[in-house]
Amino acid sequence: MSRQLHSLLITIGLLATPIVAHAQISGAEFAARRDSLATHVGNGVVIAFGGRTPATDFGPFYQLPAFHYLTNFDEADAAFVMVVRDGRATSSTLFLTPIDPRTAFYYGRRPDSASVTSTLGVGARSFSAIGAIVDSLATSGLPMYTLADFGDADFARQDSLTRGRIFVRTLVANHPGLVVKDAHPIVDALRARKIPAEIALLRRAAQISSAGHVAVLHIPEPRHEYELKAALENTFTKLGGSRPAYGSIVGAGQRGTQLHYMLDSGTARPGDLVVMDAATEYQGYAADITRTIPVSGKFTADQRIIYQLVRDAQAAAERNSRPGMSAAAATDSAIAIRASGLAKLGLIESVDATFDPPWKVDCTAAPAQCRQSMLWMIHGISHGLGLAVHDPAQYYTGEKKFMKGDAFTIEPGIYISTAALDVLPDTPKNRAFIAHVRAAVERYNNTGVRIEDDYVITDRGLERMSSAPREIDEIESIMKTRPARK
Repeated sequence: MSRQLHSLLITIGLLATPIVAHAQISGAEFAARRDSLATHVGNGVVIAFGGRTPATDFGPFYQLPAFHYLTNFDEADAAFVMVVRDGRATSSTLFLTPIDPRTAFYYGRRPDSASVTSTLGVGARSFSAIGAIVDSLATSGLPMYTLADFGDADFARQDSLTRGRIFVRTLVANHPGLVVKDAHPIVDALRARKIPAEIALLRRAAQISSAGHVAVLHIPEPRHEYELKAALENTFTKLGGSRPAYGSIVGAGQRGTQLHYMLDSGTARPGDLVVMDAATEYQGYAADITRTIPVSGKFTADQRIIYQLVRDAQAAAERNSRPGMSAAAATDSAIAIRASGLAKLGLIESVDATFDPPWKVDCTAAPAQCRQSMLWMIHGISHGLGLAVHDPAQYYTGEKKFMKGDAFTIEPGIYISTAALDVLPDTPKNRAFIAHVRAAVERYNNTGVRIEDDYVITDRGLERMSSAPREIDEIESIMKTRPARK
């Protein structure tokens, strides 16, 4: 890291002192989480399965978020059973899978039952005992509350053949009439409100991730996407990030209009914009940051127009993401800013003009999804942050208002490509739309812009945790100082 970059990171607060011990999640907090779950269950048996040993040798094991949230146990092939009566846990047990001595030479030993009980304050048994114990509990008349062991909540429906789901399916087959309930809504509601220690970890994840995006501005003009990815992820690792929070997205030119492009292997040419959606995980907590920069170091006039439109939309959403405000107001304001701009640029016929989408949607039930502007700004602008990069948030449910303890992103985007016109169904409405906007789309073709930051709501209101440069002049000023490519 150059002295100049090091100095800049200190100046803008990205090389803050590492989090001190009091910011860690305490054992008492994990116990309180289980107590809260018991209170909500009332009477029942909670069964949760953790992650499995990776099926390949190409990566370390990472625990499933919900399982970690309740247990703080981060070894593979475990399960957890808690018996709840009258709102109190009468027993809490981790079921452990031992590792054979030879395999332990490769991957290390796993804690035994005595050390788990001493360290985590719960009972511990061999995994081989779980079948008989749960079979017995199934005859108690208590309902079963299950935490499914899907890899990611976004893909829970596809992840249907997990060990935990097969176990529960067999249990139900053996005990007709057994009541089985999904515990995820309860646990998600608990996870949605972040405590101060969690917020501190999220801040550090955002600091480290922001530093990666600053580092990118200081490398010589890149010729390939992977040069940018290397600068990002190298900085994450240097500053203590445990792993990328998700697959890093670095797309130049046309690939910047593909929302989840992850090959990161294409060329980066002068004149291209590069969308970089990349962040780190720190002690289990994920950041999520996107910046869009010009390969040459300077935005073209047309790129500036689209970029500023996205930045203005983000600023509008920030103004509407305060405690007690509706999440819908934040989304609507960001949409309105962009739709108005797109209409002025001739990229849509009007703010309210509609089209026939190439995907399945009921335009009567969801008319906003069929507005022409949504073709160019296809995704939402916000999601929760925490143990998962798409974590539960309080504004997802109830009155859907932002509240203290909410951690989330604001990430508007615009993606212009003639390829989007090519996939529209051939209908009279779409033919008129295409005829009206074709010239403008060709002018702004292959322009993708996304700006994403991380936020938390505290006693002081809305706080932006990520601080990488995002204003046009600021980005261009820093990129002017890049060393020449050798």
